Amino acid sequence: MNRIRLGVNIDHVATIREARKTTEPDPVTAAMLAEQGGADQITFHLREDRRHIQNRDARLMSEMVQTMVNLEMAATSEMQEIALALHPDSVTLVPERREEVTTEGGLDLLRLGDRISGVVNALKQGGVKIAAFVNPDFAQIKETARLGFDAVEIHTGAYANAKGAEKEDTLRAVRDSATAAKKYRLRVHAGHGLTYHNVQPIVLIPEIEELNIGHSIISRAVFVGIERAVREMAELIKR
Repeated sequence: MNRIRLGVNIDHVATIREARKTTEPDPVTAAMLAEQGGADQITFHLREDRRHIQNRDARLMSEMVQTMVNLEMAATSEMQEIALALHPDSVTLVPERREEVTTEGGLDLLRLGDRISGVVNALKQGGVKIAAFVNPDFAQIKETARLGFDAVEIHTGAYANAKGAEKEDTLRAVRDSATAAKKYRLRVHAGHGLTYHNVQPIVLIPEIEELNIGHSIISRAVFVGIERAVREMAELIKR
């Protein structure tokens, strides 16, 4: 089996900082420590409302991260301009709503596809690899391929929240979507709601190349430090 890549989302380090509008904790330092703990990639979401990561954070991480940088963003002209200036290793387009606590689901590409195709094309022409964050749904996977994305990130929130018999149904949906994505020659990523307790069944899906995990790792880091928290997750996702 291929090695799975661990992207560590450090947004919630900035969430703590912004609670007091001060200078600490610094998400850039967190990114450096996450790399020392074994992160293969640093992921952060530069939201339109700037509720956690700020432009300065994004610029410094783009300059200082030694592994890979994955920028999550909405498909807007402002974010397109920022992404082309920062030139991260990859961009993941995600939906945003101002009133949401966190990203609540995947992009509806069947509804939005033609409206965001310009952003997709501009980023690809700028040499940035681009993924779409979508629910585990065949129609969304097919549309991801049609629009020319390089990769799909499958939203694992339903799986993470499922109980009892629903757990296997939601896992099957992720598994089937990963298989479909590979047939469309998309690279397959996954994320949202993954924890130390539920990640291993996702790891066993052979098509998945990358996991992006944030909240669970940062929560664990409060007690054991970021390096150890990342190292523990990296051990769990070894194939």
